[in-house]
Amino acid sequence: MTQASECIDSRLRTGQPWNDMHPEALESMSSLRGDERGMGSMLSKASQVFILTDENVAPFWLSEVAHWLHCESVVDIIIKPGEQHKNLQTVQRIWKTLMKHHADRNALLINLGGGTVSDLGGFAASTYKRGIKFINIPTTLLAMVDAAIGGKTGIDFGGAKNQIGTFAEAEEVLINPVFLETLPEREIRSGMAEMLKYGFIADSNLLGINLENYQSYIRCAGEIKREIVEKDPLENGLRKILNFGHTIGHAIESHCLTTNFSLLHGEAIALGMAAALWLSIKLCGLDEKVLQDFESQLPMLLSEAEIKLSEVDIKPIMTYLVHDKKNKGEKLQFVLLEAVGKPVWDVEVPKDTLRVSLEYIINKVSKR
Repeated sequence: MTQASECIDSRLRTGQPWNDMHPEALESMSSLRGDERGMGSMLSKASQVFILTDENVAPFWLSEVAHWLHCESVVDIIIKPGEQHKNLQTVQRIWKTLMKHHADRNALLINLGGGTVSDLGGFAASTYKRGIKFINIPTTLLAMVDAAIGGKTGIDFGGAKNQIGTFAEAEEVLINPVFLETLPEREIRSGMAEMLKYGFIADSNLLGINLENYQSYIRCAGEIKREIVEKDPLENGLRKILNFGHTIGHAIESHCLTTNFSLLHGEAIALGMAAALWLSIKLCGLDEKVLQDFESQLPMLLSEAEIKLSEVDIKPIMTYLVHDKKNKGEKLQFVLLEAVGKPVWDVEVPKDTLRVSLEYIINKVSKR
């Protein structure tokens, strides 16, 4: 296991050279929250600027983004990539780096990366000195349509996903598909699963995305989430529909982290949505064709995933489900569908029925 002290690197960079990979591409940044032209004002008011990123993103985009920001000096904070580093130890190293450079409450943290960086960075910023401002610049499809939007921050704790966190909104979420040019196709497929979620809960047009057309729907997916969050920022009701497929998906993802194979977030969510659709048929009267159509997409979404689940995995997955944040006491609650675009939340699912849904999806993917 990598020790916390090895999970982070920081250095003060002043005027590092532009490597000319995309000299003008970043000028087309698109803001999901406001006016991207306000970036200049935000940067000028910041006492210090920090960029948090990981070792996968840094070689491709760190210098480009720093150049685009036109900052005289930026402190880079580079962490190890992956869900296994989304923990308190990494956050502590971020806090220590901020303290080392005497960051005050007017400092600005820019989170450049995927969902892990957005979650970690937002949490670190929202808790350092009771909160400093932060901006999200997502570099993965998953982060562009989900993780970087909506003000949920957090870390994994006790073996379960996102158990510790805050609600803290980024000052800006800046989107640019150019970042996807350096993203492995498996990560694209993972992000597409999250986009399909919006198709099920809000806009059926998104159910038609594929590897050729998904980029034209990125902003649509992001706007769906932004509008839902604006109506219910603290998840008291409507915002719960964004968890469609995630209750079971998170449990599968957490369990896989303890095995000799792991799934990307979107891959686990794809399995979670299949199980949720099965439950929706049994409990909410959903048309079976919705599940059949989605099952025809699973080979595309999971084509690069190594899935070794069997029925012996059901018991540990159920254990994670018992600890899901959305439960009320021992009652397991889910977001299900009455029809496409008609989600219902706080649906109590008996454990025996839930177990059968897991058996169904595990048998389905084991036959791929």
